[in-house]
Amino acid sequence: MLPSCRPVQYGRGVTCGSTGRSHHCCLLCDWLSADQWEADRRRSCVCMCDRNVEMSRMSPKLSFFLLVFLFFHHELTEAQKKKETLLSEKVTQMMEWASKRAVIKMNGDKFRRFVKAPPRNYSVIIMFTALQPQRQCGVCRQADEEYQVLANSWRYSSAFTNKVFFASVDFDEGSDVFQMLNMNSAPTFLHFPSKGKPRRADTFELQVRGFAAEQLSRWVADRTDVQIRVIRPPNYAGPLLLGLLLAVIGGLAYLRRHNLEFLFNKNVWAFSALCFVLIMTSGQMWNHIRGPPYAHKNPSTGQVSYIHGSSQAQFVAETHIILLFNAAITLGIVLLCEAATSELDIGKRKIMCVAGIALVMLFFSWLLSIFRAKYHGYPYSFLIG
Repeated sequence: MLPSCRPVQYGRGVTCGSTGRSHHCCLLCDWLSADQWEADRRRSCVCMCDRNVEMSRMSPKLSFFLLVFLFFHHELTEAQKKKETLLSEKVTQMMEWASKRAVIKMNGDKFRRFVKAPPRNYSVIIMFTALQPQRQCGVCRQADEEYQVLANSWRYSSAFTNKVFFASVDFDEGSDVFQMLNMNSAPTFLHFPSKGKPRRADTFELQVRGFAAEQLSRWVADRTDVQIRVIRPPNYAGPLLLGLLLAVIGGLAYLRRHNLEFLFNKNVWAFSALCFVLIMTSGQMWNHIRGPPYAHKNPSTGQVSYIHGSSQAQFVAETHIILLFNAAITLGIVLLCEAATSELDIGKRKIMCVAGIALVMLFFSWLLSIFRAKYHGYPYSFLIG
């Protein structure tokens, strides 16, 4: 077998592992000569130097990008710290105001700073109103009372947090806010969410739902997921009136204790039942549940509306008008029945008949016209178009 060669050291020659002699080329293993090896080594050194030169050329670019990255990272960190500090100051200020009064009074500057300007991680419920006496807005005062009940229920609740705040903007103190929001009516309730802009559902439908604290509470829960249990201050007017009525009835019964035939009088019970039916059919229960305003006054024109223009809502004055119309129609029917069945002379019976027909025709025509005004497109009318 041929002896194998392996290099032992590198230098000017190569030492053969089998013979121990130094030579420039080993034919058995085709090893490169020392000169060729030296040339290859020099070429390798040149390549390494070229790489170092390229790296040295690239290092300024890398340094520049690194500096830019560190600069923006520092700026973002500082901006985040400033944002957190500003947010903390705003929340602290809102909590301080809420601790003094449940409804925070705001003007244009406060509104822009604490409601419109970011950052903000809390929701704000704002009632836009006009409570100054010269505005003569009775509805605003009634709505403000219910709004105060809702805000106090939240402020003194065990679940009170800085997630929701209640505020109000009066027209005479923040007219620029009204102009900013293109608002031309009061009272109006708006929800400003913690993120994003208010949507259509963030405007409370006052004409449909009324301004009772319970209705406002349901709307707030729907927009903010905050459940508020409405706690009203004790009102002794109802129990006192009921007690007075029972006392009067008891006194009359005592005075006529020897003659209680009136308790068995059909006309007394018929009149009482008729009054109850008229009250219920006019919408008084709806008023009790929804708490609508008595009427609506347009702040621009000053015109007062007693009839609501929608079939989904009504005013308190509207129920009173409907009650009177129904009572007049009922009285006309009663007169017609009496004219047909009574034993009075013919002249009086004719008068009763004419009066009954006039009452029924006139007030039924008015009642039908109100129905047409609320249900747009209703084709029928009577006497009054």
